[in-house]
Amino acid sequence: MPHPSASAPTPTTSGTDPSAPEVARWRRRLAQRLTVERDLPWRRTRDPWLILVAEVMLQQTQVARVTPAFERFTLQFPDVATCAAASRADVVTAWAGLGYHRRAVAIHESAKVITSDHHGVVPSDLEALLALPGIGPYTARAILAFAFEADVAVVDTNVARVLARAVAGAPLGATAAQRLADSLLTKGNGWAHNQSMLDLGARWCTATPACTGCPLRRSCRWAREGWPLPDPAWRTAGTSRPQERFVGSNREARGLVLARARLGPIGPTELADLAVSLGDERITTAVAGLVADGLLERKRGGLRLA
Repeated sequence: MPHPSASAPTPTTSGTDPSAPEVARWRRRLAQRLTVERDLPWRRTRDPWLILVAEVMLQQTQVARVTPAFERFTLQFPDVATCAAASRADVVTAWAGLGYHRRAVAIHESAKVITSDHHGVVPSDLEALLALPGIGPYTARAILAFAFEADVAVVDTNVARVLARAVAGAPLGATAAQRLADSLLTKGNGWAHNQSMLDLGARWCTATPACTGCPLRRSCRWAREGWPLPDPAWRTAGTSRPQERFVGSNREARGLVLARARLGPIGPTELADLAVSLGDERITTAVAGLVADGLLERKRGGLRLA
C-alpha cells in the first residue's frame, strides 16, 4: 500500500455518485460490518445540551484532549440555564486547555439564545440549530443524530475520507459527500451508523490509512484498485489540511495572553513582561484579536476577561 505523504493536489468540489444498486449494497454492508468502537463520555447521554457542548469542543480538537475538558466543563455547566447565567469570563476560564476560545464564547451565546428564544430547551430542528452561534452544518446534524437520534448523516473529516476512498473511490465535493452519506444511512439507525462511521475514520481510515484489519478492506474501492495515487481523500472537501505550526503562531500568543488573564487583570507591567518573551508585534496582534472576539476587554488601562 502506498504511503500518502506526497503533497496533496488542490481540493476539488466535484464527485461522482455511485449507482443506486451499488449504494444499496454499501448500505447493507455498512449495517452488517460497522460497530461503535469507542466509549466516550458524550456517547453515554442523549442530553442535547451535553451533546452540543461536546460537538463544539470537538471542532478542530482531538478526542483525547476533549474528553477531560468535557467532563470538567459539564460538571461546572451541566445545563443550559447554568451556562446562560454565568459570566463570559467564567465560561472562558472553564475552557482552559482547549484553544480556539471563540468556541467558548459561542457556547455561552448559544446558551443565552436557547434560554431566551427556546425556553431553555435545545431545539430539535436543523434550521433552529443552525441559527445558534458557532453551530455549523456538521455540528447541527451531529446534535440531531446523537441527541435526538434523527436519521441524518454527519460528514466530518473522518467520514469524508471513508466516503471518498471506500465508497466512491474518487474525490468528493461537499455536496456530493453529504448526498452520498445520506444515501447510505439505514432508517432508524442514525445514532449507531454515524458513530460507527466516525470510529472507522478515526481508527482505520486515517490520514495515513491502516488498511490491514479494516472491516471494509475487501470492499474498499481504493484498496481493490491497488491504492492508486493520488489518494481520493486528498482532494475531498472537508478532509483535514495541515495546521499552522503552533510554536511562534498567533494561536500560541493568544493562548498565553488568555492564560495570564485567567489569573486576574493584566496591567501594563504584566503586558510588558509578555511582550519581552513574545515580542511587541505578536502581543499587539493577539490582544487586538482577543478584544475583537469578545474574549478580553480593556479596563482602566489594562485588560481582563470579558
